[in-house]
Amino acid sequence: MTPLETLILVCYFFVLSILAIYGWHRYYLVYLYMKHRDKAPQPPPDLDVLPPVTVQLPIFNEMYVADRLIDAVCEMDYPRELLEIQVLDDSTDETTEIAELAVRRHAMRGFNIHYLHRVDRTGYKAGALDAGLKQASGEFIAIFDADFIPPADFLKRTLPHFGTDAKVGMVQARWGHINQDYSLLTKIQAILLDAHFVLEHGGRNRAGCFFNFNGTAGVWRRAAIGSSGGWQHDTLTEDLDLSYRAQLAGWRFVFLSDVVSPAEVPVEMNSFKSQQHRWAKGSIQTCIKLLPRILRSNQPLTVKVEAFFHLTANFNYLLMSVLSILMFPAMYVRYNMGWSEMLLIDVPLFLAATASVGNFYVVSQRELYSDWRQRMKYLPFLMSIGIGLCVNNTRAVLEAMFGKESEFARTPKYGIEADGDEWAGKKYHMSVGVQPMIELALGLYFTWTVFYALMNQIYGTLPFLMLFQVGFLYTGLLSILQQFTGENVMLKAPEVAK
Repeated sequence: MTPLETLILVCYFFVLSILAIYGWHRYYLVYLYMKHRDKAPQPPPDLDVLPPVTVQLPIFNEMYVADRLIDAVCEMDYPRELLEIQVLDDSTDETTEIAELAVRRHAMRGFNIHYLHRVDRTGYKAGALDAGLKQASGEFIAIFDADFIPPADFLKRTLPHFGTDAKVGMVQARWGHINQDYSLLTKIQAILLDAHFVLEHGGRNRAGCFFNFNGTAGVWRRAAIGSSGGWQHDTLTEDLDLSYRAQLAGWRFVFLSDVVSPAEVPVEMNSFKSQQHRWAKGSIQTCIKLLPRILRSNQPLTVKVEAFFHLTANFNYLLMSVLSILMFPAMYVRYNMGWSEMLLIDVPLFLAATASVGNFYVVSQRELYSDWRQRMKYLPFLMSIGIGLCVNNTRAVLEAMFGKESEFARTPKYGIEADGDEWAGKKYHMSVGVQPMIELALGLYFTWTVFYALMNQIYGTLPFLMLFQVGFLYTGLLSILQQFTGENVMLKAPEVAK
C-alpha cells in the first residue's frame, strides 16, 4: 500500500470514528431521557397572584404571518390589566402597515399593546428584544416568533413553574407544526424538531444538564436576563448564548413537553437551508465564546461533557463533508487490498454513526404519536437530507471558525397551513448561489460511486452510498428547481401527493 493510500484510509477511519462517537452520544441522550422519566416536570399549583407579563413579538418582513401572530397573542387567557404586548417590528416592507394596523385594532379593544419600530437593525433580533426590554413593564417576558400561534392557555400553564422555585429563570415549551403534512420536506423537519425537543431538551433537563431556550415559545424571568448579561448580538444564536450564560449564573431552566405552541416550518428548501445555516453558525460562535468558560466552571463533569457535545455537534458537518470526498478513494483502496477484512472495521463504524440516528428519531416519534410506525417510512429520507445539508452547514461552521460576519437572515414564512396553500408566487424567496451546484456535483459523484460498487459487487456499502447520493441530489436539485421555476412538485410527501 502506497503512502497516499495509507493516508486516505487513516483520514477516512479517523473521521468515521469521530462521527461514530457522536452517534453513540445519541444513544446516551435516549438513555438519559428514559432513566429520568420520573423527573418530568409535573403541573404545579396555580399561582395565588398572577404576575405582570410582557409578551414580545420580534418580527422582520413577515407580511404573511404577522397578523395571525398578533391575533393569537391577544386571544391569550390572561387578565388584560396584567398583560403587555410589544410588537417589535424591524420590517422594511408592507409588514409595517399590517402590524401597525393590527396593533391599533387590538388597542381599541382595550389591550395594552405597543408597536415599536426600529429603522436601525443593530443587533438584529437580539437588538430588538433588548430595545423592547428597556420599555417593558412585565416581571416575566414571553417571546414568540412571527410564525407561531401560541395557545390561549400558554401563560397559565408556564408561569406556575416560576412560582415553585425562585431560581427558575426560563420555561421552554415544545414546538408544534402547523403544516407538517404539507410536503416531504416539512414532514422531515417536524421529525427533526420533535427529536430535538423531546430527547435533547427532555433528556438534558431531567438529568440536570444545561439545555437552551429556542428563541421563541418560552417565558423568561426578567431578572434572569438582566443578571446574566442581557441579550448580546455577537453570535447569530442569541437564545443559545443567553441560555448558557444564565445557567452558568445559577438559573434553572424547565422544559415542558406537554405544552405545545404550533408553528410553521419552512416549505422551501432554500429557506430551510438558511435557517439551518444560521443555527449551525450561531452554535459554533457560541461554542467558541462560551465553551472554555463552561469547562473552567465548577459545574459537575456530566454537565460539562453534555455541554461539550451539544455545542460542538455542528462540527460533524465539516467531518461529513470530508467523509463524502473520501468515500470513493477509500472504497477503491480497500477493494484492491481485500474488501472483506476492511468490512470488519467499516460496517460497525457506519452502523454506530447511522443506526443511532435511526434509534434517536424512532424513540422520539414513539413518545409523541400513536401512529409512529407509519412515520418511520420517512427515516431514510431524514438521514439523506441530513447528509445533504453538510455543504450548507459546513460553510456555516467555517464562517464561524474564521470569524466571518454575516447578517441575521430570518427564515421566510408564507402563512402555509394546508395542503392547497401556495407559496411559489409570494415574496421572500431565498437566493440560490453556487452552493446547490456543489451539492449536485456531489450527488453525481455518489451516483458514480454507486455504479462502481454495483459493478464490483460491493453490495454491503450500497445502503450507505445511496443515503449520500439521494441527500445531495435532493437538496441541490430542489434548491435550483424552487428558485428558478417556483415548482413544488418535488416537495410533495407520498401520502399527500395529488
